[in-house]
Amino acid sequence: MPTHRQLANAIRILAMDAVQQANSGHPGMPMGMADIAEVLWNEFLQHNPENPHWINRDRFILSNGHGSMLHYALLHLSGYDLPISELKNFRQLNSKTPGHPEYGHTPGIETTTGPLGQGVANAVGMALAEKILAAHFNRDTFNIIDHHTYVFLGDGCLMEGISHEACSLAGTLGLGKLIAFWDDNNISIDGEVEGWFTDNTPARFKAYHWHVIADVDGHDHDALKQAISEAQKVTDKPTLICCKTTIGFGSPNKQGKESSHGAPLGKEEIALVRQQLAWDAPAFVIPEEIYAGWDASVQGEEREAKWDDKFARYAKQYPELAEELSRRLAGELPVALASSLRDFVQAASDKAENVATRKASQHCIEFLGKQLPELLGGSADLAGSNLTLWSGSQPITHDDFTGNYIHYGVREFAMAAMMNGIALYGGFIPYGGTFLIFSDYARNAIRMSALMKQRIIYVLTHDSIGLGEDGPTHQPVEHVASLRLIPNMSLWRPCDTVETAIAWQAAVEHETGPTCLALSRQGLRCEPRSSQQIEAIKRGAYILLDSKQTPEIILMASGSEVGLAIDAAKQLQANGTPVRVVSMPNCNLFDAQDSDYQQHVLPNAITKRVAIEAGSSETWYRYVGLQGKIIAMPSFGESAPAEQLFTQFGFTVDHVLATIAAL
Repeated sequence: MPTHRQLANAIRILAMDAVQQANSGHPGMPMGMADIAEVLWNEFLQHNPENPHWINRDRFILSNGHGSMLHYALLHLSGYDLPISELKNFRQLNSKTPGHPEYGHTPGIETTTGPLGQGVANAVGMALAEKILAAHFNRDTFNIIDHHTYVFLGDGCLMEGISHEACSLAGTLGLGKLIAFWDDNNISIDGEVEGWFTDNTPARFKAYHWHVIADVDGHDHDALKQAISEAQKVTDKPTLICCKTTIGFGSPNKQGKESSHGAPLGKEEIALVRQQLAWDAPAFVIPEEIYAGWDASVQGEEREAKWDDKFARYAKQYPELAEELSRRLAGELPVALASSLRDFVQAASDKAENVATRKASQHCIEFLGKQLPELLGGSADLAGSNLTLWSGSQPITHDDFTGNYIHYGVREFAMAAMMNGIALYGGFIPYGGTFLIFSDYARNAIRMSALMKQRIIYVLTHDSIGLGEDGPTHQPVEHVASLRLIPNMSLWRPCDTVETAIAWQAAVEHETGPTCLALSRQGLRCEPRSSQQIEAIKRGAYILLDSKQTPEIILMASGSEVGLAIDAAKQLQANGTPVRVVSMPNCNLFDAQDSDYQQHVLPNAITKRVAIEAGSSETWYRYVGLQGKIIAMPSFGESAPAEQLFTQFGFTVDHVLATIAAL
């Protein structure tokens, strides 16, 4: 049998050869962390290469995702559907081995990583999801959900602020099945980190209420095995294992240096590595005894079969719980939800309540919370303003994980990244709230939600200058337009209770990407609609008010400005001018409609068009054309009551009429 070092060397060889062939990549980290990975994957990791989606698998996250060849080598060697041909095509077009790990692209990859620090935040979300799901479904001796979450991270991850946010909350919640391995190699792209990273990391994590195992030799099999065993025994705190490693381990001239971090080693150095590691096989050839030492398929199938037997006995004793768990893990909504949602929307229309859309959103959460046990709420310390709490909200705490609401604290970025982890884990539809302005703090994690096509709902309130006196620091201007531009994003800016209800319905039904709900602080009028108009809201834009004859002018708006467009249109109609008002709560969705519907709503023949939105004008040009006008924010806002601000910046009937007259 090969030694542990020989098994680890297979990772090193594959990593350096793949990077060399691609002439691009990061060989240093895979070579440095290979021994840690070998111990974890061969002696501790609970997984089944034949079924990467087995629910009770351990989760493995590579937060320092630039070292992706470590993960690809592990998947290939242990028996996942990742043949050697894919490793030969590392970083090449259409390969399953892209430059950074991508969820949904490569079997066995749990999350997309690369933006440093987000992987560890995803891991915190996964560990939290495991603990909540276990509290909801485990019974007596049936620990159906019972596994660990492991995450590799480097100096760069620890320097990123998101690691502070997420790891602080992980310690507060006591996520005992979360185990992190710090690759303490003292190197980043710019060289030795002592010039810019001298934190006392063990003390920092102890202050977060983590269990810390310091000064572990990251190349010593026995020391690593002992550390992981110790970490697994600590169940009330997450664990950080501080592994002292040498970047580029095995490279005679480049190990311990930044030169091995992000560039191929070179043919001459690779030949020296082979000598140093006593590895005789040519590039991309792995000896059969090495494959045999790594193969986890048989053991994985046995583990899953044992779990399947337990689940069958669980289902016999708790059939309703088993059925509910299976439904939630499949991402299926309750059968009765669709009809009850239709009734809810109709009731909102009948009631015609004039409230802020943030309040209308809370009504939706109140309704959905009773229908969807998988709805897992939260807010970045603004629950009273975001109105993300409902009557059945029960907080998740260190001592009680049976609830359905997470107090994230003032941690917008961590909240978004943790929700990514929760959604990826499965069994939940997470929603989280903050002010729209602070989506900037969470921006890259929101982008990752879209990149990974995860069903996550961002409740973003105080959506314009309408928030008033808090001033330009809190008044979003460019944010709605910016979020609309993210591929796979569905951004709703509803104008009243009915559009808000449709937006929430669409959000929970949207399985292939995140949803942003941009909601008002100020009260808004509920507009009357026919049943056909209510149905048309689902298409992103629709005719809310029309003239009996062919319109000469189209007014279009979203959110709080729809009421303004209606008021202006009624004055025009009173003066004999035929006008159409189009409400556009979701431009992303409207853009996806067929051309016939788009032409029905915005016919090319009508060139006189005005768009109104209290934000950036950029995304409206495609709808108004070269001859149209846009009433939007020309600058940042001001600190004043909302009514004064709308007048100051031209969001008045008089200004709309003057703009139309100038067409």
